[in-house]
Amino acid sequence: MTDKLLTIPCTTLSGEQKTLADYSGKVVLVVNTASKCGFTPQYKALEALWKRYKDQGLVVLGFPCNQFGKQEPGDEAAISEFCELNFGVTFPLFKKIEVNGSDTHPLYVELKKRAPGFLGTERIKWNFTKFLISPGGKVKRYAPATKPHALKAEIEKWLK
Repeated sequence: MTDKLLTIPCTTLSGEQKTLADYSGKVVLVVNTASKCGFTPQYKALEALWKRYKDQGLVVLGFPCNQFGKQEPGDEAAISEFCELNFGVTFPLFKKIEVNGSDTHPLYVELKKRAPGFLGTERIKWNFTKFLISPGGKVKRYAPATKPHALKAEIEKWLK
């Protein structure tokens, strides 16, 4: 039986179609991002995690979202340029999506089901909510205020 989470299509900023199956066997960190958020400096820490662990099997995937305070107003080119120039982002970034409401991207529908937030709520509360996915499909959710380096122990455990 195929895991639904692995088959959901996502489009990169450059227009390439991907699914989580493309990262099979890896530890995957999915983050809804924004360029004008108080948590935006986390891009630097996410890039540091990516650089430190990518050769061991970690992949960081950024999904820009404009649903929280309109903090990601740019188009794909503006998002890409901002992330590269300001934070040296080299991990994969995807087209802007919605993470709540009737137009929630199917990837986030599935992630929220598998790892609900505080008190069982599925709603994403803000930018930089993080979902860490093990190679076996286990999903853990982390709040926006959780700094990326705080995920190191779990990432290292899952990389083994």
